Amino acid sequence: MQLVACQYDIQWEDPASNYQKVEELLENTGIESGALIALPEMFSTGFSMNIAKVAENSPSESERFLSRTAKRYGSWIMGGLVFEQDNGHGCNELAVFDPAGGLVGRYRKNYSFSLGGESDHYDAGSEFLIFDWQGFRVCPTICYDLRFPELYRRGVKEGANLFVDCACWPAARVEHWRTLLQARAIENQAVVMGVNRIGKDPNWAYAGNSLIIDHKGNVLADAGEQENCIKASITLQSVQAWREAFPALKDMKRHPTSS
Repeated sequence: MQLVACQYDIQWEDPASNYQKVEELLENTGIESGALIALPEMFSTGFSMNIAKVAENSPSESERFLSRTAKRYGSWIMGGLVFEQDNGHGCNELAVFDPAGGLVGRYRKNYSFSLGGESDHYDAGSEFLIFDWQGFRVCPTICYDLRFPELYRRGVKEGANLFVDCACWPAARVEHWRTLLQARAIENQAVVMGVNRIGKDPNWAYAGNSLIIDHKGNVLADAGEQENCIKASITLQSVQAWREAFPALKDMKRHPTSS
């Protein structure tokens, strides 16, 4: 089974240019039928706080693009986008589509990046999404979520064995990004794919370093700081075998709740 992470310089608040860039990159990647493709957080606009400018209409143009792309490659695809709520705040979400172009589900970012002003403009979610892909149980997260291991533990307890983090992670903390992706893989004995962007927006610079990491913490693919798509092949059997050979997850404690 093939994982694909698409890393590029997101053009600021310009969906049409970003759709075109994704199309160009994927066309030259050699995507296998049934692959799982991931695009960055707010893949069509960049990490903008201008809700009125970047929020999707209904039906969503970015979701139509994801649906078309999923059907074109006979694969699953996910990417981040924005919706506006009645209170004027945004929802920083990602959407997942299957090979038939159908919506699998949406996930809203659980942890807002207050340092970047996100919590002033976007309302955090509380639920999470797990979906089936090629026998794997996939749990997507968004950028800053990566710093909160309790979210990943929650996913593991619900059967997740593959995590995907779609991000706009600043270059200033790129070593945190790399380390935390490996930590989430090791501690959860799960495959982890982190997809980031490169380039600059009005507020931040980005260094990419999208990674695909196996269930033991080994880096299978590294995008570096260049615009490109990385891919790696994984098997469910290898993840299951490691969890059986080193059953650390069975030793997780169930802490009683206080009354």
